[in-house]
Amino acid sequence: MIKTKPTGPIPPGYQTIAGELAIGGQKASALVTEHGSPLFVYSAGRLDARMAQLRDAMPDALHLHYAMKANPYQPVLRHMVGLVDGIDIASGGELRMALEAEAAPEKISFAGPGKRDDELRQAIEAGVTINIESPGECDRALQIGKAVGKKPRLAIRVNPDFDLKGSGMKMGGGAKPFGMDIDLVAPAVKKLLDAGAEWRGFHIFAGSQALSADAIIETQAHTLELAARLAKTIGRSPDHVNLGGGFGIPYFPGDEQLDIVKVGQALSDQLARLPDILSSTQFAIELGRYLVGEAGVYLTRIVDRKQSQGHIFLVTDGGLHHQLAASGNFGTVVRRNYPAAIANKFGAEPDETVSVVGCLCTPLDRLNDNAAMPTASVGDIVAIFCAGAYGATASPANFLGQGAAREILVA
Repeated sequence: MIKTKPTGPIPPGYQTIAGELAIGGQKASALVTEHGSPLFVYSAGRLDARMAQLRDAMPDALHLHYAMKANPYQPVLRHMVGLVDGIDIASGGELRMALEAEAAPEKISFAGPGKRDDELRQAIEAGVTINIESPGECDRALQIGKAVGKKPRLAIRVNPDFDLKGSGMKMGGGAKPFGMDIDLVAPAVKKLLDAGAEWRGFHIFAGSQALSADAIIETQAHTLELAARLAKTIGRSPDHVNLGGGFGIPYFPGDEQLDIVKVGQALSDQLARLPDILSSTQFAIELGRYLVGEAGVYLTRIVDRKQSQGHIFLVTDGGLHHQLAASGNFGTVVRRNYPAAIANKFGAEPDETVSVVGCLCTPLDRLNDNAAMPTASVGDIVAIFCAGAYGATASPANFLGQGAAREILVA
C-alpha cells in the first residue's frame, strides 16, 4: 500500500469560482486557455495586501525594501517599486531591470560577492548604494569612482558574529563569502572616508526563510547591538542600517505563518531604546519571498495519466525546469511536498494518492510525491502554490531545451 504524504498549507485567501481555483478573479482554466501552459500567475491584489499587512505591523519609521532576486518579472517589479521604500539588487543585470522599472537610483542598494568592475562602474555612475563585501572590493570601487569622476555611495556589508536561528539559509556567523568580518569594518570605513567616498552605513544580514518570531526578534536585537558597537568604534553615526530580512513563508506540512505583529512590536521597542550614536540612523529591512512568494501560483496541465506497479503518476507539461524548489532540488535536504491542488477541482475531497511529475527525462522531476488529490485526468490543471518567489528565474528553464514558462500579473 502506498503511503500518502501530506502537502504544504495552501496560502489563505484564494477564491473558488464554479469549483475552480480563481486568481485575481479569474478561473485557472480560463487563464491557461488564454495564456497557455505552463504558466506563472502573480496577483497584484495579494502583493498589495501583504505590503499593507506589513506596514501595519512594522514601526512607522522603518523602511521596507524589496529584494528583487525573489521575483524580477518586470510587471511584478514595477508594481513593487510603487509599494516599497527601496529595491535591493544583486547584479548589474538587476540594476538595469530596476532602472527600467523606474526605481529611483538613490533608493537602490547593490549587494553580493563577486561584483565585476563593469557592474561597480554602472552602479557608481547611476548613484546607487553599493554594499561592499571585502577590502578588495572597497579598493576597486574607490579606484573606479576616481576614474569616472564620481563619488561612490558605499555601505559596508558586515559578516556578523551570529546567525539567524532556524533559518533556511544562514548568511552570517562563521566563515562566509558574504560581507566583511567585524574586525575589518572600521579600517574599511576609514579608508573610504579618507578617499572622499560617501559612507552610507551598514548592511547586516544573518539568514533567511525563518518562521520563528522569537528567532527574528533575537537576531534583530543582536544586529542593532552590533551596529552600535561598530559605529562607536568608527566614531561616527551611520546614515543607514539595513537589518536584513529573514521573514519566511510556510511551504511544507507543519509550517505556520510568521507572527509579524510580534516581530513589529519587539522592533518598535528596540528602536525606542537606541543608543545616541544610532538616534539619527534610518533603519530598513529587506524582504523577498515574504512579499511575493504567496502571491504566485504555477499552473501546469496534465498531459498523461499512467500507472506503474499500482502507483498513479500525473504527468504534466511543466516541471523542475520552472519550479526547481518545488521539486526539492533548491537547497532542501529532505524532499517535502509544496502546497498543491487540482486547480479545476479546487476544494474537492481527495480520493486517490498520486505523484505529480514533470515532462523532463529525469527522476528528479517530481512536483508532488504520493499526495492525496481528487481524481484528475488528462487536460486537468495542477496548481503549485507559493510560486511567487524563486520560481521562474531560479530554475533551469533551458534544461533539455524546454524553455521558459509564461508569466502574467493579474489584478
